Amino acid sequence: MEVTGDMSYVKEYLKEVYLVVNSLDVNAIEKMINMLIELRKGGGRLFFIGVGGGAGNAAHAVNDFRKIAGFEAYAPTDNVAELTARINDEGWNTVFVNWLKESRLGSKDGVFVFSVGGGNEEKNISANIVESLKYAKSIGSKIFGIVGRDGGYTAQVADACVIVPTVNSETVTPHTEAFQAVIWHLIVSHPDMKVSEMKWESIK
Repeated sequence: MEVTGDMSYVKEYLKEVYLVVNSLDVNAIEKMINMLIELRKGGGRLFFIGVGGGAGNAAHAVNDFRKIAGFEAYAPTDNVAELTARINDEGWNTVFVNWLKESRLGSKDGVFVFSVGGGNEEKNISANIVESLKYAKSIGSKIFGIVGRDGGYTAQVADACVIVPTVNSETVTPHTEAFQAVIWHLIVSHPDMKVSEMKWESIK
């Protein structure tokens, strides 16, 4: 992206935000909403997985999908004792897939990924996400993702995936993680998804 020499970093960054907003695939978001509604109707649970900023977003999303949208939802990274025990005893690559197995992930459930790269099997990047999605796919669980760059493995196997467009290769991570929050808040506040009023919106 061409940026004039006198443009401050703040202005440049906010210009990029504008470009991301105007480049998002609205149809992909609508598809995700519709599939999530069907999953909820069928009594499916949602399991959010991510590392780093994605793990932080997963914790927040679990709250919103449970409280606002009426899902049964969980994230393996919310239980630090179990997470670290599994890493210590079983290894990092299988930490999520083994947790999903213990949670009895089934065909009516969904796995929801927050990741910048989406995982890359060949380069052994976010192998824990890749292994989880392989297992989810093998048992017929629905796969959702909000990811950046080209979406990686998540985009390849997902039933519904939103890729946060890259507008500057130097700010892929902050935009992806920020827009994960924008998009999941859009989803849970959608009139067809929301089952409970949010606090400040309910105060007249």
